[in-house]
Amino acid sequence: MKGTSQHAHDAVLRAFDPVASAAGKDGPTLASQLFAVVDALDGSGSLSRALTDPSRPADDKAELVAQLFASFDERVRSVVADLARSRWSGEEDLAESIEDAGSLALLAHAEAEGTLHQVEEELFRVERELMAHRSLVTALGNRSIAASDRVAVLKDVMGSKVGPVTLALLERKVSAPRSTRVLSAVRELVQAAAKRRERLVARVTAAVELSAAQRTRLAALLKEAYGHEIQVNVAVDPEVLGGIKVQVGSEVVDGTIVSRLADARRRLVG
Repeated sequence: MKGTSQHAHDAVLRAFDPVASAAGKDGPTLASQLFAVVDALDGSGSLSRALTDPSRPADDKAELVAQLFASFDERVRSVVADLARSRWSGEEDLAESIEDAGSLALLAHAEAEGTLHQVEEELFRVERELMAHRSLVTALGNRSIAASDRVAVLKDVMGSKVGPVTLALLERKVSAPRSTRVLSAVRELVQAAAKRRERLVARVTAAVELSAAQRTRLAALLKEAYGHEIQVNVAVDPEVLGGIKVQVGSEVVDGTIVSRLADARRRLVG
């Protein structure tokens, strides 16, 4: 998402954030209804076009939202109407933005309940589980099988390991995947949770698990470098042999032995 769509997405969700934060126990209900709106858009090309048509007056689109989703919570109708009033670079960007509003509602609910840190930790553990078991990634992302079957696999493998908010976030990504792969979708959720906690995420790959002291030292060094609190998430990969790879956003510092050997080979060949 870029340009006009990104601006609309950010502006409306920024305004929705305090509404979601104040929703309390209603957060999961708001999320469920927002996801239902996305499903309606995904299932009807004519509806999606009607709500993203730049030639249609903004208030007409907002009125259409009010009529179609009259039984939904007013807070849901309001944010969907605000998004429908906006201009979009691509038709699919509206549905993606409503999807993000649903995830925001769940994360805001976790924050209000004091469990946001737990949700972030659970999502990271799920990410590690997926990285370690590619067959699970395939099973959860296989769109040739029914969504209910994919969710059944998710619950069977992860249901007892995560709390209700984390499970709801994961269920959505598995049952109604958009253009993003399952592993990437989970990583985006980790980033969203960390951002809500006002932290950057450092993805660290090492040959062995880092000690608590090493994690603390690394976090301090990264905070000094980036001027921001850093959540250090460590994944163990014996294939790196030694050293560590650190990724913060799009920046990667690879100090692994494998990387150095590969660099040496490139120089020899060159």
